[in-house]
Amino acid sequence: MGEAPVGEDGTVTRSAEYVGSFPVDDLCLDDQIEQLSSQLKSLKTCKRRRPVSLKFSIKGVKMYNEDETTLLMAHALRRVSLSTARPIDAQFAFVSHNPGSTDAQLYCHVFQARHSRAAQFLNLLLCRCFQLSYLEKHPEEAQEDSVASVPHRSPSLLNHGFPLSVSALVSFRRAPFQGWFPGTKTNQKSSDDQDEVFPTSSPSLVRKKAIRTKALRSGAYRSFTFTPLKQRNVQERLSASQGKEQDKTQVRRSRAPSLAETEEALAQAVWCWAGIAPDSSFSLLADDVLGSYLLCPHPKKPKCGSLIIRFPSGLITHLIENTRKGKFLLEKCKTEFGSIAELIEHYTDTLDELACLLSCARVNHCYEWEESSSKLQAVKPLKKSTHRKDWV
Repeated sequence: MGEAPVGEDGTVTRSAEYVGSFPVDDLCLDDQIEQLSSQLKSLKTCKRRRPVSLKFSIKGVKMYNEDETTLLMAHALRRVSLSTARPIDAQFAFVSHNPGSTDAQLYCHVFQARHSRAAQFLNLLLCRCFQLSYLEKHPEEAQEDSVASVPHRSPSLLNHGFPLSVSALVSFRRAPFQGWFPGTKTNQKSSDDQDEVFPTSSPSLVRKKAIRTKALRSGAYRSFTFTPLKQRNVQERLSASQGKEQDKTQVRRSRAPSLAETEEALAQAVWCWAGIAPDSSFSLLADDVLGSYLLCPHPKKPKCGSLIIRFPSGLITHLIENTRKGKFLLEKCKTEFGSIAELIEHYTDTLDELACLLSCARVNHCYEWEESSSKLQAVKPLKKSTHRKDWV
């Protein structure tokens, strides 16, 4: 799918075919999802479709005609209760109530995408809009370090007793982050993004290597307690370069989240609930659809990944294990995968040892079902024992 181009107003536009809409019964969330799945199956052979353009933003979803000249439908994000997709039939759908409606009647709007990946991408866009809207309305629940996967600079060799002149020759740059996120493997090495370093950490051998290659003069290995002018200049340049990279890191951390991401990055953001603090993510996941999940570091093994899934019995954490072959394996399961994306796609279609299938549907936790401005309030989905309107 490539990268999603973002307009000046922060919108992402994609084409699809509008199939139509149908009313959704006022049921609890799990029963509502079952009804949607059944209705979508019955509509997969529908031939009456209209080519349209969909514009997504954290403000809402708008549907235009194919030429984007006529607005056909608009839904503020607070009126959209959930988003779902059936990739097997290339279907995308969202549930909302009509603007200006005095009742709580919900309607499911169904779209046919060009192929399964396009349907998944449309669903990911709207799911990410839900998350960004939640972050906008609840900044206190934002994750403090939203770029935790960005590699940090290696400690200076000066901290380990190496002379300044040696540390000036050794690259401080690390290879790109390699971990358990989609498409990455733990045993990969990068030669393009990593400067050449001396193959040893012994000061004596490093000194001999440098002299043989004539990289240093013989007087360059004085103790750094004696700092001549040249060494001070080198140290100032190193400090300045480190400061610039730290400033860039701060800019990355302060950069507002965007929908302008590749399909892989967008999927990871949705799966990891990117930007939302872990405690808040767990709480929101407990109130999401059956089979919803959160990809995050394992609570007891931070260096390993885990998949937290909402099952009928509650939230269950499954460790994502790395095999000796560099593949991924879900705890207590037998099937191995080459990437996290393959793992999630498999368990979305195949039950295997899990209690239920993974779901690509997501609830909008900022959904507001009251239309009256005097009573307008955001209603979070609550437990099943609560009033059913809290679910929709």
